[in-house]
Amino acid sequence: MPFASAYVTLTKQEHIELLMQAHSFKSLHERAVARAAWREGRYKKVLRQLKAQGAQREAALQAELEAAQARVRDLEQRLFGRKSERHFRDTRQGSEGDCPAPRPRGQQRGAPGHGRCLQPELPAHHEVVELASPQCPRCGMKLKAFPGTEDSEVLEIEVKAYRRVIHRRRYTPTCHCGCLPGIVSAPPPARLIKRGKFGISVWTQVLLDKFAYGRPSQRLLQDLADHGLHMSPGTLAGGLQAIAPLFEPMGQALIAQLRSEQHMHADETRWAVFVNLQGKANHRWYLWVFHARSVVHYVLDQTRSSQVVTHELSGIKQAIILSCDRYSAYKKFARLHPGVVLAYCWAHQRRDFIELANAHPACERWALEWVEAIGQLYHLNALRLQAPPGSAARAPAQANLQQAMERLADQRERALANPRLPEPERKVLQSMAAHWRGLSVFVDAPWVPMDNNTAERDMRAPVVGRKNFYGSGAQWSGQLAATMYSVLATLGLWQINARTWLGAYLQACADNGNRAPADLAPFLPWAMDEARLAAMRATACAATARTEVFDTS
Repeated sequence: MPFASAYVTLTKQEHIELLMQAHSFKSLHERAVARAAWREGRYKKVLRQLKAQGAQREAALQAELEAAQARVRDLEQRLFGRKSERHFRDTRQGSEGDCPAPRPRGQQRGAPGHGRCLQPELPAHHEVVELASPQCPRCGMKLKAFPGTEDSEVLEIEVKAYRRVIHRRRYTPTCHCGCLPGIVSAPPPARLIKRGKFGISVWTQVLLDKFAYGRPSQRLLQDLADHGLHMSPGTLAGGLQAIAPLFEPMGQALIAQLRSEQHMHADETRWAVFVNLQGKANHRWYLWVFHARSVVHYVLDQTRSSQVVTHELSGIKQAIILSCDRYSAYKKFARLHPGVVLAYCWAHQRRDFIELANAHPACERWALEWVEAIGQLYHLNALRLQAPPGSAARAPAQANLQQAMERLADQRERALANPRLPEPERKVLQSMAAHWRGLSVFVDAPWVPMDNNTAERDMRAPVVGRKNFYGSGAQWSGQLAATMYSVLATLGLWQINARTWLGAYLQACADNGNRAPADLAPFLPWAMDEARLAAMRATACAATARTEVFDTS
């Protein structure tokens, strides 16, 4: 019997129970559907959040990867790449042809030369050369001497060690005054180091060899031994330690002269001092340099803080311009001293674009356009400096330079206003904007260079020394290195012969009883007269030039 024709009889109670169950099942189903919809919405929301977080993390990882790859490219360029900057072709639209090839260095083909320099100021050792057998090779008849000689010159160097055997005459008094002993002898020669056997010329050579030429002490001792002069490492170290106090007054004089200047360059580099100090975890010290118009001074300090600059320039009351890089110590010093104006280095700013081009190939074209614009700025500044102050050409050159600076500033602001500017490019321009005031100092102060290359070049001698003999083995040795670098750099600034000056200064110290001269004016370049400067600029052999004749027949 089909279900459609079959009847079921229910009681009222059963009917009510069935209805209640139906409503209950319907309510449960609705709640289950709502709960499923809520969970679905919740899971979709969580999924969207996870996707967003994943996208953010992926973008962050991608940026981190790009930064790491850029860092790797930069390090590879520094380690394996060319040390000099590459010359790029101008690939901008509208350029015609390639950039002209740079002028080669050295003597140009077809240009007249200056001829051979014979250096007649050197002492002459004349040698007479004769024929071993002056006769005709066929008949054997002797040759007749002809008046005059055929002369030629060869430049030689003779370095030798010798002993100064000093014979002091002795005398006996012929009077009966009683004020003299029975035997009177001439006074002994002055010695730089008390009871030292090495003379001033030896210590002059030691100081120049180590601090001017950057040669390690062991190689110097080996070189001296090859010339017959034997010196132990202990004698060398002890002699330098005894000489170090003699240069302390010179260091103080250099600082006093530095503090009287109105413009100077500053830079710093690491220097190792192999001593263990309480509270210092390593041997890394820092060598600072301050280069002014008349003096160069180096400072050795444990730290790289602004306290070094504050102590070096303490007592300055006049307004000064400090050419430097963007290191924060100089910024803090300028912030604490309102009279100090920082002139930032355009070479560092240019280097930012070069490093950007090497690290991010996609930004290379954009970065090199900025490099070219900075090069044009250097060119306009050179044209301005070529025009004498007050001349008719100076005003247009100054106006062209100012307009170029304004164009660079406008170009920078337009680029920063672009929301689609890549982050590496934005960082470089933001740094330029933050330091623009210091980058613009040279425009109104023509005597201030555009870069800090002067201080960078002053670091060459210490860097060569650091590479060859690693640093200093004692604190006094490090201070002596800073003082000697200061003295030698200042002498080079005044074109003074360092060997001549050192010989004269050490002799004055010996004559003063192993102490620095009471009057330093004869040894301070800015206090010398023209005659003294000319004498100090002469070579050490000029005053002792002589002529010797040797017969080599």
